[in-house]
Amino acid sequence: MRILRIELKRSIAPWAGVAAFTMSLAVMYLVMEKDFLTTTGWTNQWTSMALETRAPLYFVWPLAAGLGARQGLRDHRSGATELLISTPRPTSHRAAVLSAATAITLAAAFTAVVLVGGVQVLTNTSYTHLGWVPISLVGALTVVSGAVLGMGVGRTLPFVLTPPAVAMGILVLTVLAQLSLEKVDAATGFSTWEPNLFSLLSPAAQEARDVLLTLSVSVHVGQAIWLCGMAATGFVLLTAANLRNRLIALAPVVAGAVIALLVLPSDPRQVYVVDKAAARLVCDGPVCVTNTHRARLNDFAGPARDALRMMRSALGDQAPILIREDTEVWPDSSRPRRFRQTALFDFEDHEIAAAKGKELTRALIANSLVPRCSAYLGATSSSDVSAQSIAASWVLDEPEPHSSDMAYLSSGQQDEIRKVYGELTSLPRAEQRSRISTMYLGAVACKGDPFAALGGGASR
Repeated sequence: MRILRIELKRSIAPWAGVAAFTMSLAVMYLVMEKDFLTTTGWTNQWTSMALETRAPLYFVWPLAAGLGARQGLRDHRSGATELLISTPRPTSHRAAVLSAATAITLAAAFTAVVLVGGVQVLTNTSYTHLGWVPISLVGALTVVSGAVLGMGVGRTLPFVLTPPAVAMGILVLTVLAQLSLEKVDAATGFSTWEPNLFSLLSPAAQEARDVLLTLSVSVHVGQAIWLCGMAATGFVLLTAANLRNRLIALAPVVAGAVIALLVLPSDPRQVYVVDKAAARLVCDGPVCVTNTHRARLNDFAGPARDALRMMRSALGDQAPILIREDTEVWPDSSRPRRFRQTALFDFEDHEIAAAKGKELTRALIANSLVPRCSAYLGATSSSDVSAQSIAASWVLDEPEPHSSDMAYLSSGQQDEIRKVYGELTSLPRAEQRSRISTMYLGAVACKGDPFAALGGGASR
């Protein structure tokens, strides 16, 4: 312990921790500030906090490896290598103390970032659980393994360019892993993110996709095996005195990678899994939210019941009779299931999450009658937006479509919406209801163009 205290005082280990903590907070508050108001913001839910605090590892992991490599150069730079070899103290003892000092400070830095987020989460959610802990433990293991591997490489290759080369190598791995996530949906043309085996080798590549999702056990185990193999290789390199032992030291990281690739899920749908406790429904009559959002039920139930009543009055038996939060999470490129009698919503939809009172009622009517046919939130088409505007205005018996519904549409599209709405409301009431019902049934089945159906056009 005395030697460890000396290492903590005189080595760069404390400064490595300070650098990791500062960089992590800078990324969280400057780069990811826009995510604070979403349900997956790092200060809103425990699982989201754990996942989002691993995002800075994109930069902190290479930094830890580079600083570890610089630490590994210490004996060579001081010219004391032969002197230390001649001492009776085992090399493994010195390596353990050296790696422990850096590991403690870097793990403490990562833990401090988690605590900063955790303190804020306590005030923002009533849903508390421990399922987020493995996510954060793997994050702490990431910076530790990177630093230990860097120390081993620095001692094996005692050159001035070794630290930046090690940092750059880890950075290239994270960049390639991040790029491998991108996939273009052939149906919509939108770019989506889909995890794969290679991307999972970088813990920094994870992100909070949905508040109900968490990483599966196989992801935790596979990443932990890969990172432990990396740390073991670094430690063996710290103690290796000849070329043979240094070659043997590569075995743990290679074996860790092979085993990890066998353990990690190859199916993207098995990477993120639904937290069943978080997704449990809490209901107030015909309105249900998940356990995660139960604190919002009181403010949400009234406007939601109003939406159901108005749709029932306008459409009769064709209208949905239940409104509940969607508990199924689909890959971005998939087509989710929709139901005629049950209207599904997602608090990730900003129009619903930010609305209150009458505006929330309006948003729920629009979302219920013209649901998205893509799991990707950003894939809502102009046809869907136009149809939602007309459907909500018709149910609410407004003289013309609401201007806020058309804020992001061109003036030509806005004129077209007003024209179609005028034509619709000039028809006999029975014909109006028929067109709205046709549009609704087609939208729920993801068939046809909802806006064209309102104008009496044929489905595509």
